[in-house]
Amino acid sequence: MHQLASSDISAEKLHPSHESTGAIQMRLKSANSPHDRHSQTKSMILSDNLKVTEPISRHRRNHSQHNLTLPEFISPLEQTVIKEGYLLKARIADGGKKLRKNWTSSWLVLTGRKIEFYKESKQPAVANLKAGYKPEWVDLSGAHIECTKEKSSKKNVFQITTVSGNEVLLQSDIDFIIMGWFHAIKNAIDRLPKEKSNMSRKNEVKITRSSSSELLSSFDADSKELKPENRRSLIFRLNYSISDTTDRNRVKSRLKKFITRRPSLKTLQEKGIIKDQVFGSHLHRVCERDGSTVPQFVKICIKTIEKRGLDVDGIYRVSGNLATIQKLRFVVNQEEKLNLDDSQWEDIHVVTGALKMFFRELPEPLFPYCFFEQFVEAIKIQDENDRVKSVKGLVQKLPRPNYDTMKILFEHLKKIAAKENVNLMTPQSLGIVFGPTLLRSEKEMRSMAVDMLYQNQLVELMLSEYTKIFNFEKD
Repeated sequence: MHQLASSDISAEKLHPSHESTGAIQMRLKSANSPHDRHSQTKSMILSDNLKVTEPISRHRRNHSQHNLTLPEFISPLEQTVIKEGYLLKARIADGGKKLRKNWTSSWLVLTGRKIEFYKESKQPAVANLKAGYKPEWVDLSGAHIECTKEKSSKKNVFQITTVSGNEVLLQSDIDFIIMGWFHAIKNAIDRLPKEKSNMSRKNEVKITRSSSSELLSSFDADSKELKPENRRSLIFRLNYSISDTTDRNRVKSRLKKFITRRPSLKTLQEKGIIKDQVFGSHLHRVCERDGSTVPQFVKICIKTIEKRGLDVDGIYRVSGNLATIQKLRFVVNQEEKLNLDDSQWEDIHVVTGALKMFFRELPEPLFPYCFFEQFVEAIKIQDENDRVKSVKGLVQKLPRPNYDTMKILFEHLKKIAAKENVNLMTPQSLGIVFGPTLLRSEKEMRSMAVDMLYQNQLVELMLSEYTKIFNFEKD
């Protein structure tokens, strides 16, 4: 009895030190001998919200010696599930070490203190723990959350940075879902205690020793916008932003030297290293490159269409596959040998689409901008003979590449219209297709509806009066 009383007194004397150091010391009975006692000491760190406020009675202490387990000391805030659902996740840093970005779909479980990541949504906490699976998780204590557009080309991306150097990107294409997650995680971070962890203290010391001047200057610059709850995460961000800034400055310096030493586009073109592309270049440049007054690409397309497309229903009106048209465009621009009889170009609508794209992408249309108003005024003339004479006079004033290309194109379109009973493409239909492509105003403020009317009428007139307009004999 005396020995038991002394042990009780010693245990009660330990209680004040427990309050000051946050540790619990207790004695356990040996399972082998009820009479012998083996001294054992267990220490557990208690959080601030679990401080002991009053002495524990002898009966209560003895009871706790047999039932004390770790889960009793886990905060209810940490166990409560606040939000869960699917998001895209990419871990880009682990302990400050940059990782390769790899987006994966994950089931997120947000509690009061951390986020856990699972592959499936079927009771992840229970099912995975039974299988011995330990999920990935992110500690939100002292973490920093922010929206970012620089880390990914995806929309609706935000980043979580922890005090231990982990960085995670989360994303969803649905706006209200990602906003709900952002606010839920931010609120969870704001509710956590604002004490600094050991890791944040180490980072703070490390920064202070290596570059205290940079830390102070950066802190002064950000102090006006920094919230009190995010000051701890600033220490970590500064630690890793210093090296990132140095790398960026080094890359910028190298790029600047490369750009200043790089020859100009004009010099590269004069040396023949870079040649003008077929699509998107001025008509006279393409003709100079081909050594002709008509682009070679236009000749090849017209020849192919007349060979196997005159009888096709809706020729020029029906659109071809855009991906295949872009592929054909790439082949032509890369100066690869073009064979439109190849099976990949068997759809004639792809060839007609590429030809229309060529004329549509000319920086200045086939009817030059400076002639636009004159052609519009000519088409407004009421007398038919005077209208044809006026249009003919303007056509013969065009630059040689424009005139020759126009003559070949309208001769081709005239053959299309001659078989309108088969392909259902009348001069009016061809005018609707080619009018806005061949004739357009440089000023965007004009009435598009009025311009379209004159554009269509001009193409129809040139098809119906082709022989008169392109005859050099004076009337």
